[in-house]
Amino acid sequence: MSALLLGASATTQAQSLPVYLDESKPIEQRIDDALSRMTLDEKIAVIHAQSKFSSPGVKRLGFPDLWTDDGPHGVRPDVLWDEWEQAGQTNDSCVAFPALTCLAATWNPGLARLYGESLGEEALYRNKSVMLGPGVNIYRTPLGGRNFEYMGEDPWLASRMVVPYVQGLQSKGVAACVKHYALNNDEEYRHQVNVIVSDRALHEIYLPAFKAAVQEGGAWSIMGAYNLYKNQHNCHNATMLNKILKKDWGFDGVVISDWGGCHDTEEAIKNGLDLEFGSWTDGLTMGATNAYDNYYMALPYKKLIREGKYTTKELDEKVRRVLRLFYRTTMKRNKPFGFLCSESHYDAALKIAQEGIVLLKNETSPGLPKGEGLLPLTKEKLELLRKSSPLGGDKRGVRILVVGENAIKMMTVGGGSSSLKAQKEILPLDGIKAKFSILNSQLSIDYARGYVGDTVQSYNGVTVGRSLYETRSQEELTAEAVDKARQADVVIFVGGLNKSNYQDCEGHDRQSYDLPYAQNEVIEAILKVNPRLVYVNISGNGAVLPWIQKVPAVVQAWFIGSEAGEAIASVLAGDVNPSGKLPFTWYASLDQCGAHATKSYPGNWREDYKIIDEEYKEGIYVGYRWTDSRKIKPLFAFGHGLSYTTFKVGKVTADKQEITADGRLTITVPVTNTGNRAGSETVQLYVAAKGSKIERPVKELKAFKKVYLQPGETRNVELTIGADALSYYDESTSAWRTDAGKYEALIGTASNQLPAKYAFTLYK
Repeated sequence: MSALLLGASATTQAQSLPVYLDESKPIEQRIDDALSRMTLDEKIAVIHAQSKFSSPGVKRLGFPDLWTDDGPHGVRPDVLWDEWEQAGQTNDSCVAFPALTCLAATWNPGLARLYGESLGEEALYRNKSVMLGPGVNIYRTPLGGRNFEYMGEDPWLASRMVVPYVQGLQSKGVAACVKHYALNNDEEYRHQVNVIVSDRALHEIYLPAFKAAVQEGGAWSIMGAYNLYKNQHNCHNATMLNKILKKDWGFDGVVISDWGGCHDTEEAIKNGLDLEFGSWTDGLTMGATNAYDNYYMALPYKKLIREGKYTTKELDEKVRRVLRLFYRTTMKRNKPFGFLCSESHYDAALKIAQEGIVLLKNETSPGLPKGEGLLPLTKEKLELLRKSSPLGGDKRGVRILVVGENAIKMMTVGGGSSSLKAQKEILPLDGIKAKFSILNSQLSIDYARGYVGDTVQSYNGVTVGRSLYETRSQEELTAEAVDKARQADVVIFVGGLNKSNYQDCEGHDRQSYDLPYAQNEVIEAILKVNPRLVYVNISGNGAVLPWIQKVPAVVQAWFIGSEAGEAIASVLAGDVNPSGKLPFTWYASLDQCGAHATKSYPGNWREDYKIIDEEYKEGIYVGYRWTDSRKIKPLFAFGHGLSYTTFKVGKVTADKQEITADGRLTITVPVTNTGNRAGSETVQLYVAAKGSKIERPVKELKAFKKVYLQPGETRNVELTIGADALSYYDESTSAWRTDAGKYEALIGTASNQLPAKYAFTLYK
């Protein structure tokens, strides 16, 4: 009988194990041993899928199968082996966490760590070893259908938020698969778009978050993107994968194809792809008895080796990386325990949602004292609105009207691969009813749909809960909303986008920057009878808000998952003081966006109509970099976000006025809560190069810190930058460069609110 079964000592056990199973040995030594024992068939097997979401291990050697799953906002429900439809399980519900735009809007790296840890625990319970996320593609245009899955327009903000997310997830023994690498800024024709971009824009704007995820976060896997760069698909791209990712950045993990992103066996062999998923044959439509063996990196690859066209050199390198992933995940024996739908995960989802909600506008309204914002809707403020109502308010309770389909629509269902089967989702209407009913037993809350945007009842087998079926015309819906608004003391309009096609959705981009579904018409009609309107926008993108000057309060609420209704209601009622900041520039119109102003989006078809060439003519001038350079005033600036209290940024001091190329500069700024409520403010530091000989943005975000303050409290906030914060990518040398000269640090609370300045000099 085996010594292991007889309870032998640890030393004896280790001596009896083959090297590849001996956890006392270094991983690289174990990989060498395992690789030497594998047959050609076993090597080929581990580099491609065996089902929709799994790839095989090596059963003969005791390596279990590798299971991946979609994220990045929760663990997707299990699907059938060969189909996208749900498997019909009862233990695959999840906590739906806020979309990554909301996480980025918290400007709180600590919450990114909590997010990753919580998601990792849910994945562990479900036996998932690779979560397909997070996404860090740059918000280049507000028409991007998948922007809600990403972390905004700024490479520094995205970098600081992705690192703790990856570290938190992988601390649970679950691999992050950072996506979609890279330049994946189009959903429409995403397999055909060939991006033409300057090396400088590539390295300064579109790659930093991926680089941080790899070099600082230690990401164990990366997902290649569907689009092309330099006429090669990014799932097998010599420049992106071999040179930049693996050679320049030292990435030692696995490059996983996006599902169906592999297109050619020889390119996959040579150009950096390690693990192929979801390619053209799916076992349903192509007639093969084992379709996965027909993947580009399956039998076709083995055939080329058998014919002598390739040795096993490239194959062994791919297998080595896959084995490394095995040892980090499926073969890691001391992983922590997983938890599903735990109280702590709901608490995390709620905390992230509350901190990510952005108060965009908050002005006074009829019936309120001068200078007092309409929000928060406290008990006392609601009484003022009731008493000042034209309806008369002495003998009745407060009347709140909620309008809008988005108040009753589940946003965890749909939108593509991020669709979830949430154990629960508190809808905005339900959250508002529960929260405000506590304030006053005489308070009444009515609802009017207002518009119809989506009546679909399910997505991939997950139902939407509350029925969205509607037979009334738009005229009838508008008339109902207006009639009820006349009788209300305050109107809360819950609108925005949804996860239907051509809204915030994988596979399609938006066709217009306007709000869809007659929302503007309904809002304008309501304003004629009741100006006390709070607009709550649910979306992952900005939109034109033509009535913005007439609406006193505007809240950006994102897609915020299981606790959506509770989070929104807690901010509206004032239980939570909003502290979110926009992670992108909110344009007043599309022509304020560089990608549209330069007419470079969405690109042009080639003569054969097989490829779209899309040149990023705006270069490094993405988001606020573009509006700054053209002196454009957007609707809401990058980094903007109000509070129910007020803050003052004091005089800046620093530890030095001159730094060298290897030096650090620490800037200290006092921040005071000058209002009467506790709250959080995010101090933002931007760097401006003065008198530069090369073209530079007016300013660039290079540091930030969120600080919580009691009323009247002052704290000194320290922000440290190094010479790397002053650098740019020099295309003539293909390297980062920092020029000696004068610089200025601009410090404030939004990209357009930077009252504190500090001049310093860099010496070589």
